Amino acid sequence: MRTIILLVISNIFMIFAWYGHLKFKSAPLVTVILASWGIAFFEYCFMIPANRFGHGQFSTIQLKVIQEVLTLLVFGVFVVTYMGEPLRWNHLVSFLFLIAAVYFVFGFRPATPVEDQPAVNSTITPRQHPETVTASADQSLAGAANESPRHNGG
Repeated sequence: MRTIILLVISNIFMIFAWYGHLKFKSAPLVTVILASWGIAFFEYCFMIPANRFGHGQFSTIQLKVIQEVLTLLVFGVFVVTYMGEPLRWNHLVSFLFLIAAVYFVFGFRPATPVEDQPAVNSTITPRQHPETVTASADQSLAGAANESPRHNGG
C-alpha cells in the first residue's frame, strides 16, 4: 500500500509539472520550464522510493502498469477539476483498455519468481539452412525411436 500511496503523490506532482503551466500561457517559457522542473523534483522524491519499495512485491512491468493507471486516474481528476475540460466516452473506453492491461499483467504469474529466472543467453548462433534443420530433426526422431523400450507381447 505504501508503494501505491507514494505513486499517487508522485503523479500529482508530475501532472502539475507537465500540464499545470497550460493555465499560464502568458508566462515566459523559461519561467514555466524552471517552475515545472522544480515541481518535477518532488515527483522524483516520491517516485524513486515508490519503485524501490515496490520492487520485489511487484515486478518492474507491474510497477509501470500501476504507475500508468494511477497517472490516468490523477490526470482524469486534474483535467476535469483544474483544467475544466470534460471527459468523453472515448476517454473512458481507453481507460477500460488500460484496466484490461492491468488484468493481463497481474492475472498471469510467472512459473518462477523474477529473481530466480536465469539470465538470457546472449550467444548468437549461425542460422541453419532449413534442410539441415529438417535432416537433423529426422535423425533425432529416428534415434529416439531406436532407443525407446520395446514391449513384447507379454
